[in-house]
Amino acid sequence: MEENSSRYGVGTFTLACMVASWIFIHRWSQRHKKGPKTWPVIGAALEQLMNYDQMHDWLVNYLAESKTVAVPMPFTTYTYVADPANVEHILKNNFSNYPKGEIYHSYMEVLLGDGIFNVDGDHWRRQRKTASFEFASKNLRDFSTVVFREYSLKLSNILSEASCNSKQVDMQELLMRLTLDSICKVGFGVEIGTLAPDLPDNSFARAFDTANIIVTLRFIDPLWKIKKFLNFGSEALLDRSIKMIDEFTYSVIWKRIAEIDDMQRASRETKMKHDILSRFIELSKDPDNNLNDKSLRDVVLNFVIAGRDTTAATLSWAVYMVMTHENIAEKLYSELKTFEQDRANEEKVSLIENDPDDPESFNQRTVQFAELLTYESVGKLYYLHAVLTETLRLYPAVPQDPKGVLADDILPDGTKVKAGDMVTYVPYSMGRMEYNWGPDASLFKPERWLKDGTFQNASPFKFTAFQAGPRICLGKDSAYLQMKMALAILCRFYKFTLVPGHPVKYRMMTILSMAHGLKVTAERRF
Repeated sequence: MEENSSRYGVGTFTLACMVASWIFIHRWSQRHKKGPKTWPVIGAALEQLMNYDQMHDWLVNYLAESKTVAVPMPFTTYTYVADPANVEHILKNNFSNYPKGEIYHSYMEVLLGDGIFNVDGDHWRRQRKTASFEFASKNLRDFSTVVFREYSLKLSNILSEASCNSKQVDMQELLMRLTLDSICKVGFGVEIGTLAPDLPDNSFARAFDTANIIVTLRFIDPLWKIKKFLNFGSEALLDRSIKMIDEFTYSVIWKRIAEIDDMQRASRETKMKHDILSRFIELSKDPDNNLNDKSLRDVVLNFVIAGRDTTAATLSWAVYMVMTHENIAEKLYSELKTFEQDRANEEKVSLIENDPDDPESFNQRTVQFAELLTYESVGKLYYLHAVLTETLRLYPAVPQDPKGVLADDILPDGTKVKAGDMVTYVPYSMGRMEYNWGPDASLFKPERWLKDGTFQNASPFKFTAFQAGPRICLGKDSAYLQMKMALAILCRFYKFTLVPGHPVKYRMMTILSMAHGLKVTAERRF
């Protein structure tokens, strides 16, 4: 008995020594390796998990040393790239080899379904063709201009009242309400009223944010499928959130279908609605398009994440950058004041006198200024455009964009990628790399986009905030239009100050939003 125990003890010790030696040799062999060090079996999963809340900056440190970084995980390898040549290869030159892929689709399907941002091939091409037609429509553009102006003024009224009462506000929350109301009006033709003066609670918005956070966690959580099967933990919360999201989304769809049917019964010559959902509903009546209520649900949610989250997040970071760079705030204010006077002279408009003791005159002047903001006129606000673009360089709405790998390939810098793995280009890191933007890459400097006072674009494979190649963002012009209208009114009529001690940091989700919101006080400018 004692002899057997002794043998067992020796065997266990020997096995432990072998495992320890294996781990030591594995780690020792990586001592000169760039990128995160790995462990046997689990790869770099442990280090990535430990740095999850600051993952974007974790990648910045590695990509500053090497333009391409491989991060082995238990079931796949993620290759992160920040080199424009590699990005162009992935997004354009060898586009067909880098689809969204099955892995990404499986992670995001519960939220985005088979919508345009989560599919490839013919399904993607059909949706993009329809969406492209709508975004090119002058009717939609004119309708959007009116809606964006209307809701920006609603936001201004809320800020005006808050400034009179020295009340703190969460700008990110207000901007999320602004963009949610706007996309629901422009995209689906419905008024949901989250930006009403009493700021009503919105269960859809909360559920959408929760779902977004949880599906992002799936990318580094190897146990998510087990939790989903058991309906446990984060996956149980995700399931509840999706039910709330679907309840809202289907109600929007069914309401719009009923309205269209009523109008068509009332008149043979029905004027087509300008919202995007109506266009897809009309297409769904043709059996060849294979569109059902589930397809329309996916369309709605994909446009919500595109039109609400990305725009609101960018505006939040823009407000933060302007308020923390006083010289830039003054340059922007000066441009907007000059624009106001010049446009008023062109339109032969007499500007209302601002009376600091009369909030009503202030609000009237705000309305007057907003009416001067048209699709054509905002295009002349070059410094405003540069401020937004510089914000997107450092705080891109989509900080990482993963792609699947269909077949083994070699990137332009010589990096080998294998079929079944994932390749991710990283806009957040790309905007901070000195090898992309020079020694002042980390500085917020709108002037880098101006030449002789006129805005100059950069290569979309270097400035990747709107993606590039065949999947380049269709809503880019619409997003800039809304952001310019909102930020022009905000920075012309308000000076913002961060609430002392309020932390500003991003939270990990597919969109680069602020973890704790953006608590500020607003002071009116005359």
